[in-house]
Amino acid sequence: MPPVRTGSPTSAGHILALLRAEGPLTRQQLQDRVGLSRATMVDRLDVLHRLGLLRQEGHRASSGGRPAEVLAANDTGRTALVADIGQRHATIAVTDLRGTVFGQVHRPLPSGHPPGETLSFVLATGRELLAREGRADSLCAVGLSVPGQIDHDTGTTIAPPSMSEWLGVRLRDGFEDALSVPVILENDANALAFGAYCELDRPRAALVGVKVGTGIGAGMVISGRVHRGETGCAGEVGHIRIEGSDLRCDCGRRGCVSAIASGQAVIRSLRPSGVRTAEDVLRRVRAGNAEAVRVTRDAGRLVGTVLATVVTIINPRFLRVGGAIGVLPPFLEGLREVVLAGAHTSSLDHLDIGPCAIGVNTTLTGVAGLVADEVLDPATIDAMAQR
Repeated sequence: MPPVRTGSPTSAGHILALLRAEGPLTRQQLQDRVGLSRATMVDRLDVLHRLGLLRQEGHRASSGGRPAEVLAANDTGRTALVADIGQRHATIAVTDLRGTVFGQVHRPLPSGHPPGETLSFVLATGRELLAREGRADSLCAVGLSVPGQIDHDTGTTIAPPSMSEWLGVRLRDGFEDALSVPVILENDANALAFGAYCELDRPRAALVGVKVGTGIGAGMVISGRVHRGETGCAGEVGHIRIEGSDLRCDCGRRGCVSAIASGQAVIRSLRPSGVRTAEDVLRRVRAGNAEAVRVTRDAGRLVGTVLATVVTIINPRFLRVGGAIGVLPPFLEGLREVVLAGAHTSSLDHLDIGPCAIGVNTTLTGVAGLVADEVLDPATIDAMAQR
């Protein structure tokens, strides 16, 4: 359920938010919920029709007279250009505000890829996709996901140590200049968590999402909003220390769970047997290779020791795990075993632990959802209505 945020409680923007959260609804149902007169409701709906933000979802039988028209928020007519930029990949897609993917491109990237070249590639590829899919004229926003923290005020990265070249990069500038639309930014783990929340049809419940890729990060969705914390570093579970480990982490400290249980750590543990990439790990686990299964399960157990505390503190309804390594059954089995054994009993009631949707880029889904919430925010809609 998208959060109903700013704007008058009887404004056009608020009515659209209500339709997004509870729709489809008839005019009478909207009137009953908002408390507006019939004439004022007609005026508000006319505004939303003019802005192309309503669609008809058929009719509902009534007890007398004509069948009632059923209305829904139109989240399919506008287009977002979204990108998931990782330490070793970039995925660019064209979507609508519902998250439907019309076209996408995925490209592996070398370690240490320079930000200028990567962002130029994302922009050029995005333009090609928009033209190919015939969605350029309906573009309303760009959404970017990157590893590490983000200064949302300045639009710059506070990159992880493994991507030091990206420190202080201004992410919005090139896209705003070239495309003249707003640019929404998010940390990759937060975007994955929000994507998992959207995949569950935006439940009225708290969710923790964990991304196990080159590193480990987590995001939290509480009351329909990403929780970033006071300084934007909420969810940095990868840098919680595991007692008994002295392995140096990319951050400079020793014993971080990311240093011993991330995808990079799993690959390193299996390197003597010829493993070089995450794809190698996947192939061996799927083939039932005993060593690969053991190492992967042990990594899941280590991450579970951290998440048992997170679950006890946050008490989420859902715990979703993503990333190439994180969705592997042995990893999830090890993680689930330790969380269930280590978290406070009351925090385990109704806890649903599972992988992010297989075969779907949950991070891109999250970026598209965040774009939708920004573009369709009540205050934004009310400002558009005044133009």
